[in-house]
Amino acid sequence: MELSRITPELRGPVRRFPAMPIESEWFRRLSRLALPLIRSGGVPGVTIEQAIPGMPGVRVHRPELVRSRAALLWIHGGGLVTGAARMDDRMCGGTAAELGIVVVAADYRLAPEFPYPTPLDDCHTAWTWLLRNAAHLDVDPGRVIIGGQSAGGGLAAALAQRLHDEGAVEPVAQWLFCPMLDDRTAARRELDEIGHRVWNNRHNRYGWSAYLRAEPGGEQTPGHAVPARRTDLTGLPPAWIGVGDVDLFHDEDLDYAERLRAAGVPVTFEVVPGAPHGFEAWAPKTAVSRDFVRAGRDWLAGFTGPADGPGQQPRAVE
Repeated sequence: MELSRITPELRGPVRRFPAMPIESEWFRRLSRLALPLIRSGGVPGVTIEQAIPGMPGVRVHRPELVRSRAALLWIHGGGLVTGAARMDDRMCGGTAAELGIVVVAADYRLAPEFPYPTPLDDCHTAWTWLLRNAAHLDVDPGRVIIGGQSAGGGLAAALAQRLHDEGAVEPVAQWLFCPMLDDRTAARRELDEIGHRVWNNRHNRYGWSAYLRAEPGGEQTPGHAVPARRTDLTGLPPAWIGVGDVDLFHDEDLDYAERLRAAGVPVTFEVVPGAPHGFEAWAPKTAVSRDFVRAGRDWLAGFTGPADGPGQQPRAVE
């Protein structure tokens, strides 16, 4: 993709973004070994607790100044094959501090070693842990939002669908940053030639293949593996979906947003011109990233409510 298509403020950071040969086992092994060594991007006024040691687990971000008994379950990205909860400490801590809510970040086991349904099961375990420990966390279980970035956004959308179908307590909203929603994008070989920055369609095809244990774009996919494959989106929680217009996932995210709206689900779709995949994570100090995250948090604040507010009753399917 030509650099001229990228908004000027992001051209320098995207040039410096390292290559990611995620198809290579050595790269995945090295990145997974390096992740625990990443210095925490902790935020002043927020403590971090590793609630369940090991993998999978949950990482709890608690603000010193609590403004609400709402909470957010956050799921990290990494194309379903890499990543860890700690790499989003800055995002989670900043959200906890600004909104005054507890943020629980989920770790999950990764493909190809752990394909579907293991990563989604691990996220479900984190959701269940949060609800079971709501009293200890001083959280209202009827005011929990689910969110994530990239692969984590896709897992968040899939988990929202699964909880809906189980008749379980559902999230009150979905907060999705450039979510990875549709394996059929990876099957479109013509997209390979575009060479999307940061996350291209070759990466995408490997991630989906590792997760599904099959070539993406087949006639059927199992269970809740691919959120965009679901035909009936009625009754799902309200959603905020944000993505750049030169992100590989832009079209699939727009399609999902339009289908949610058609099903009667309130949706806010935020598009950033000239922004590649995950820009708010790798260029967080730019104005375009700050404005994007601010828009997302402003939307999120509408679901948190005051600390002593009545909240909403847990939503369950009859």
